[in-house]
Amino acid sequence: MNELSNSERVLLEGANWKDLRFYQKSEALYQMTFVFCERFLTKHGDRTVDQMVQAARSGKQNIIEGSEDGKTSTEMELKLLNVARSSIHELREDFKDYLLSRKLSLWDKLHPRYQKMHDFTKAHNRLEDYEPFFTRWNDEEMANIGYTMCCQIDVMMNGYLATLEDRFRKEGGMKERMYRVRTGYRAEQDRKMKEMEATIKRQKQRIKDLEAELERIKKTKEEK
Repeated sequence: MNELSNSERVLLEGANWKDLRFYQKSEALYQMTFVFCERFLTKHGDRTVDQMVQAARSGKQNIIEGSEDGKTSTEMELKLLNVARSSIHELREDFKDYLLSRKLSLWDKLHPRYQKMHDFTKAHNRLEDYEPFFTRWNDEEMANIGYTMCCQIDVMMNGYLATLEDRFRKEGGMKERMYRVRTGYRAEQDRKMKEMEATIKRQKQRIKDLEAELERIKKTKEEK
């Protein structure tokens, strides 16, 4: 059986969310954010804890849901991934606010520890790469790493979203794909019907030719 072309598919073959690097990093970020709040923020009476944990979870979960929904709807995938981006943006600002409100350094490119931190977070996406440090980093280190991870997730998601948007422009949404499948099926059925009619017509002509040949042979024998 021949594989369906892209134009003949209703369900899309999207990426497995577990393999997406920005999902892997968002999962590590969520776990790190949870530990950060447990270690450095007041557990009772501080809404920042809930906000940061929920923003980190929303980023991770909407990537999963967007990827799953993307099998049937690129439009819904785009919406959910943009929700994930918004949540990551919110979390990034919370890490920044934590640093600034406590007179801690937000490491920029001129900071002596920036490049090493940037290289580490850029090269590592999985939870196991970060988890051993969760109880070793101080609050300034952890907040700067969280802030940087948010920025890197955003960059990766931007590239992925651009690819999805391009596909949506070219292929349309669910309705457009279903229409193409239906019209493609009908066109294929029409083609087969025409081929069958042409075959029947040729067979009928062949029968007439054979009947004429038999009649000619019969007359020839009678004349002899």
